[in-house]
Amino acid sequence: MNAVEIEEAISRLAAEEFDAGEFPFAFLAAFGNKATTIRRLRSGSTNSSDVDGGVLQRNNIHLAVCESGQVSMMLGALRDSAATAKGKAKFVLATDGEQFEAEDLTSGETVACEYAQFPDQFGFFLPLAGITTVRQIRESTFDIKATGRLNRLYVQLLKDNPEWGTEERRHDMNHFMARLIFCFFAEDTDIFNGDDLFTSTVSRMSESGSGNTHEIIGELFRAMNIRLEDRAEEGTPRWADAFPHVNGGLFSGSLWTRYAGRRNARTC
Repeated sequence: MNAVEIEEAISRLAAEEFDAGEFPFAFLAAFGNKATTIRRLRSGSTNSSDVDGGVLQRNNIHLAVCESGQVSMMLGALRDSAATAKGKAKFVLATDGEQFEAEDLTSGETVACEYAQFPDQFGFFLPLAGITTVRQIRESTFDIKATGRLNRLYVQLLKDNPEWGTEERRHDMNHFMARLIFCFFAEDTDIFNGDDLFTSTVSRMSESGSGNTHEIIGELFRAMNIRLEDRAEEGTPRWADAFPHVNGGLFSGSLWTRYAGRRNARTC
């Protein structure tokens, strides 16, 4: 599994209802452990933990689910466990489904957060999947998360509009995705004024069934290709005036104009 796939699997796990008995095995599976490996750990044949309810994967991790409010105490027990040392575990991890704590026994680095937030720390655990966590990978955790979500959006768009994946339309599709990536980046780096300006505007202006969302996005793209002083003459809506003029041609032209009248034609 690559980093994007791991992040997606970890996010799904955190979103599910917490299952104390299943969590250690689901966590390991999210990092690419095969079904046979999980079965052996579950049966106890390869689980050498000496902590009640613990799961120890040799040369990898010693983890356990504990009673509410006992996470720090459990993490200490895992750290001090003779089995941890004998099994050469690189990580220890404890959770009660509310709080989440872990430690890299090699570097001494620790993670402590609410359970629902632990996917944000998935880069900390990439060595469990054999991925070397050089600083660049660790620091790009949110870039990896964004990549996974954009990939799912790309796949869904092609599923709903299969003609966009043809040779004739592929350039338009890639241009559209480039525009979206710029907008997401701009609202995260204060190029756009205001919190989540692009996503909040699309959400606010879209109808409840999202039937006009393509029109909203199209108007925002059009506005960003027009200088502020020219927008009134060009008839752009007032709610798009908060967006800056973007030089360079990224937002010039309508990607779908020449397909007007065809099914799924869009103005964005």
